[in-house]
Amino acid sequence: MRKRIFGLALGVMLSALCLRAEAQQPTGKVPRIGFLHNGSVSDTTTALRFDAFRQGLGALGYVEGKTIIIDSRYAEGRPERLPELAEDLLRLKVELFVVPNDLTARAAKKATTTIPIVMWSSGNPIGTGVIASLARPGGNVTGLTSYNAELLGKRLGLLKEVLPKVSRFAFLNDASSEASASRAAFEEAQAPAKVLGMQLLSVAVKTPNPDFEGAFRTMTKERIGALITSPGPLMNFHRRRILQLVEQNRIPAMHSAQDWTAAGGLMSYGANQIDQSRRAAVYVDKILKGTKPADLPVEQPMKFEFVINLKTAKVLNLTIPQSVLFRADKVIK
Repeated sequence: MRKRIFGLALGVMLSALCLRAEAQQPTGKVPRIGFLHNGSVSDTTTALRFDAFRQGLGALGYVEGKTIIIDSRYAEGRPERLPELAEDLLRLKVELFVVPNDLTARAAKKATTTIPIVMWSSGNPIGTGVIASLARPGGNVTGLTSYNAELLGKRLGLLKEVLPKVSRFAFLNDASSEASASRAAFEEAQAPAKVLGMQLLSVAVKTPNPDFEGAFRTMTKERIGALITSPGPLMNFHRRRILQLVEQNRIPAMHSAQDWTAAGGLMSYGANQIDQSRRAAVYVDKILKGTKPADLPVEQPMKFEFVINLKTAKVLNLTIPQSVLFRADKVIK
C-alpha cells in the first residue's frame, strides 16, 4: 500500500515537473528585425553604433541568433537602392525595422505603413513627414531624434570663439529634398549669426555624385574663413573625403559628432550618437512586447558632447582659448 501511494506521489511530482518545464519553453517564433542603412557595412562609425544597439538589446535580455534575429541591408551610399532593400527585408517577414535617420525611415515607411519602424538618430522627422509630432508620432514610426533647432547656432558660437577675426562662415550641406533638417537649421541659424557679427553662407552639393571639390572652390572664391558641416547622411558617408579637402584648403571646421573629430576634424558638438543607438533598443523591446509605435513619443537628445582635436589645431596653427577647452567633454591630444 505504501509503495502504491509513493508511486502515485512520485508520478504526480514528475507530471508537475514536466508541465512546468513545458511552460518554461519559449513559445512562438523568434522575432526578426530588419536593419536598413544608407551607408556602408565597412564604415567603422556605423559598426560602433550598431554594436551599441546590440549591447542595448543584450542589456534587456535578448540574445542575437537565439531570442532575436537581425537582418541587415546597406545601400553603400546609394539612397536610390533603399526602396528595393526595404522590400527585400519585407520578404524576410521582419516584424520591425530599425533605421538610422530620416532618409531610411522614409524608405521603410514607403514600403510599409503597418510594420513598426524605430529610428535611432533622426534629423528632422516632422519636417520630412516621417512623424506627426514628437509627443504623438502617429503611424508606424517612432524612436529618437538628434535634431535641435539651436545646435547649429551653438556650433557657430563655439567656432567664432576660436576664430574671433573670421566673419564669413560656410554651411556645407545636401541640396536634395531629403535634407530638410539642414535647410531648416540654416534658416534658424541666421539670427544668431547676425548677433555674432558673421555671415553664414550655404554651400550645397547634389546627389548622387556630390561635387565636393567644386564646393571648396566656391568657398575659396567667397573668401570663407571657417566651415560647419551638416549632420546629414550624405556628409557622414563622405566624411573622409570632406576632411581631406578641409585639410588641403586649411579651413577650420566644426562638425556634428565625435566621429568627425576622431577622424581628424577640428571640433564637434552634438548628440551622443552611441548613447542614442543604445537607447533605440528600449523602443524595440517595448514594441516587441506589444506597445504601438504611435503611443511611444519620439525622444530628443539626452546627452551632448563637445570634442576638440588639438592635433588638428596644431596643424592649422590655431590656439584654442582656455575658456573653450574648459567646456570640452573630450580633448584629443
